[in-house]
Amino acid sequence: MKVIALHKTTSSLLAKAVKKDREAQQQIFELYAPKMLGVCRQYVKDMHHAEEMMLSGFLKVFTHLAKFKNEGSFEGWIRKIMVNTCLTHLKKKRVFEYTDDEYQFVESATDNLEGTHVEDIQRLIDGLPEGYKVVFNLYAIEGYKHAEIADRLGISISTSKSQLFKARKLLQANYVKLNTLKEDGK
Repeated sequence: MKVIALHKTTSSLLAKAVKKDREAQQQIFELYAPKMLGVCRQYVKDMHHAEEMMLSGFLKVFTHLAKFKNEGSFEGWIRKIMVNTCLTHLKKKRVFEYTDDEYQFVESATDNLEGTHVEDIQRLIDGLPEGYKVVFNLYAIEGYKHAEIADRLGISISTSKSQLFKARKLLQANYVKLNTLKEDGK
């Protein structure tokens, strides 16, 4: 079995894809689509809309492929495009209407996530109001700072911080409810 360096393979695919080689574009799509669908799914609850965002994102990837400068990872570059595509979609839908709901903070209620299924965590995140969810994902998943989030979403830094705080509190409250239901056998 011959081992082929991924970097060489990716560089070769990119060179071909820039020249509009459909086979190379298809290989890039097949290589990155599953991960990028996961990225889009973090921002868009409905799987069909997430797929739509992913496809729209890949259209942008292939349209602007020549702009990729091989600085940093190609996957990271694609991921950024996917996140921006989702954010643009959500802005158009005007989902960034923030609420001032109050949630009671439960000390150490989420210290141990052992035994919690990934699907349950995803459902908890999906249950957040859209504004909370987007700020939470940008901060906790993507690693953006509050200033970057504020700039991308057109909100203030304090709003970003507030939304993250409220998202965490709501996630914690819903996690406690989920565990209570599991313990009660419901």
